[in-house]
Amino acid sequence: MELHWWKAVFVTGAVLLNATGSLSQSVCGQAPFNTKIVGGQTANSGAWPWQVSIQYSRGHFCGGSLINNNWILSAAHCFQSSITNYPSALTIYLGMASLQGTNSNSQIRSVTQIINHPSYSASTHNNDIALLKLASSVTYTDYIQPVCLAAAGSSLGGGTLVWITGWGNIGTGVSLPSPQNLQEVEVPVVTNSNCADSYGSGAITSNMICAGLTEGGKDSCQGDSGGPMVIKQNSGWTQVGIVSFGNDCALPNYPGVYARVSQYQDWINSYTSSNQPGYVTVTASSASKLFSLSLSLSFPFLLSLYIFS
Repeated sequence: MELHWWKAVFVTGAVLLNATGSLSQSVCGQAPFNTKIVGGQTANSGAWPWQVSIQYSRGHFCGGSLINNNWILSAAHCFQSSITNYPSALTIYLGMASLQGTNSNSQIRSVTQIINHPSYSASTHNNDIALLKLASSVTYTDYIQPVCLAAAGSSLGGGTLVWITGWGNIGTGVSLPSPQNLQEVEVPVVTNSNCADSYGSGAITSNMICAGLTEGGKDSCQGDSGGPMVIKQNSGWTQVGIVSFGNDCALPNYPGVYARVSQYQDWINSYTSSNQPGYVTVTASSASKLFSLSLSLSFPFLLSLYIFS
């Protein structure tokens, strides 16, 4: 099974954002080199400084995000094999612009612990969230920064624009070409009720958030699993979702489905209590009557970010 993500352009209709809440660490969600972003293209070096590549013996297989200097947030479905018992077999690459060639701003860390959510269901993908503990602390630079996390009580209305990043395939069975530069794409949130119309009654829970285009064409796929869905409010970026699952890649009427980060603040804090991530309460609403119009006027540029390992 593969996952997906997309990009839409709102020609009309404002998205209203209100971000409040306390930050439990001094700085998060800062991206010094993310000054101008266009969806469906290679990301600028340093544009997404929390993005990490999780690698095994065969190389990159899932994405993740840096949430403080000792912990990585990812998806539980990435760690369902015997690999869970051998965290030292994993390598975390931070500050990477591409998976190949020289990355002078990168740092590499090993993993000492893999923690899947105890209620994760492989059959329903509910609670698809995991934490990885690093063997040694990360040193923050302009290219390596933690992302803020959506606090409990956050909400995003249908049509809210979010960003997805990853090194996944660019089409079904089509690998990201050399030098495998990090990709970025902007997509609109789809309400859970509309998302359930595609996946079936009961398939989309309150622990999930959906995003994508009605006509398809923008998506994530194999290799993007565990990576972040983020939104910008005020001067910082906040992670609201984790790449989880979908029906194939970039199909019409099948949004990508993500784990809803705001549902897991207490669970995350139970492991990071001595160094909690920064949390931001995000409330985003949009003009729902204009949502279908915004989708029909989206750019035709195709970029598929693929998920699921």
